[in-house]
Amino acid sequence: MAESVWDYPRPPRVEPVGKVVRVILGGRVIAETRRSLRILETSHPPVYYVPPADIAVGVLEPSEGSTFCEFKGAARYWAVRSGERVESAAAWYYPDPSPGFESIRDQVAFYPGRMDECTVDGEVVRPQAGGFYGGWITSDVEGPFKGEPGTRGS
Repeated sequence: MAESVWDYPRPPRVEPVGKVVRVILGGRVIAETRRSLRILETSHPPVYYVPPADIAVGVLEPSEGSTFCEFKGAARYWAVRSGERVESAAAWYYPDPSPGFESIRDQVAFYPGRMDECTVDGEVVRPQAGGFYGGWITSDVEGPFKGEPGTRGS
């Protein structure tokens, strides 16, 4: 059954995901877990957060920049390296999240559009449009999604 992102809550909700979440970069699996968390927020496809223990050693490197979410707090960024490929600021985390979001502390979210492929239970996800948001669009999630043409200010 499909989920509409317009039924997701504001402020967002964090929930555990028992599905296999996989991230591939440079032709290899760099993250794989059944212990991810996803954040559901009105108008956004889910963002999946992966425990650091389920990410290959050495693929994350500190990256410049930070952003602030009114709900989750200040995010920091990781460059993601696999083989010769390096994607700057292609993943993010919250070292000190706001109250209510403690469960995502240090969990890593990847921009699916910057990876070779991201999957949820084997389904290849589509990245959220716009380049700023990191939502993972699967066949069971319906929009329109923030970031698409015509959604500015949504």
